[in-house]
Amino acid sequence: MIKVGINGYGTIGKRVAYAASIQDDIHVSGIVKNTPDYMAYLASRSFNIYVPDDDKIKEFEDHGIKVKGTLNDLMESSDIIVDATPEGMGMENIKIYKKKRVKAIFQGGEKSNIGDASFNAYSNYNESFKREYTRVVSCNTTALARTLYPILNDYGIENLNVTLIRRATDPNDNRKGPINAIEPSMSFPSHHADDLKTVLNLNNVYTVALKAPTTLMHVHSIEVLLKDDAKIDDIMESWLKYNRILLIEGKDNFKSTAQIMDMARELRRDRGDLYEIAIWRDSVKVIDKRLYYVQAVHQESDVIPENIDAIRSLSGIDKNESIEKTDKSLRISGGIFYGKE
Repeated sequence: MIKVGINGYGTIGKRVAYAASIQDDIHVSGIVKNTPDYMAYLASRSFNIYVPDDDKIKEFEDHGIKVKGTLNDLMESSDIIVDATPEGMGMENIKIYKKKRVKAIFQGGEKSNIGDASFNAYSNYNESFKREYTRVVSCNTTALARTLYPILNDYGIENLNVTLIRRATDPNDNRKGPINAIEPSMSFPSHHADDLKTVLNLNNVYTVALKAPTTLMHVHSIEVLLKDDAKIDDIMESWLKYNRILLIEGKDNFKSTAQIMDMARELRRDRGDLYEIAIWRDSVKVIDKRLYYVQAVHQESDVIPENIDAIRSLSGIDKNESIEKTDKSLRISGGIFYGKE
């Protein structure tokens, strides 16, 4: 049994904690919360609560939340820490983990040099195998790696252009925006290009990113110059080999991200999450050697399977065994949304 502690219980941390808790080979030792808020109270129903340091214990107990110990105590009872603290804190936290000789997994908001490798389950699982520290790439990069890996494997990629329409913030965040604007990234390519190269062997990658006033999902418009010829049916066949890719169609009333997330809620998974990357089949076109498609990304949850697989990769568990266990436990089946052709 792999003992895992979760440092940070926000959008990603709470989902990793749940996903880890339903694995038959992972035990959640506890979670670290910094503030004794409603989320800490709810978390205490399912997990042992730890705090960053001794100074926080009384604050939590004054709010009626029982504290098991501090981060130091959690590290003592954990084989691996999943660091889901706010962006940028990982560089400080890794010093603590190294001092305690505990392995750690970081999130995509950290710089790529924070660990021994960056991680995507499909494309480079074994680069983190039995390592000490790894970083699960961001929600956007995870989505791109997941749908591009089959294409790269089967047909090769000469050139890649991606326009990323990013959600402004997550549904529970009232501090960020924009609210009534579209905000372009002023760098070209955006940081996603270099991030993608940490998990896929690509050279010519060009990305443009824009923030839109929505909280539901990201949307990517992708153009791939293939090395080898391929037909649409070939591309579909490549994607259908991978459970974490879901093919949907506009004719089934998937007109926008609103309907996709409505479908996800109806699937009755934890928190109404959609772990798979949804590709509109209607959008897939091949012209000469250029492949075009549009995909939607549930930014709150697509990295959760990757975090679970990263735990097993650091622990020396086989790639295919891990992916199969993760998919089964989270009810990830991919394929065509319903029916068979």
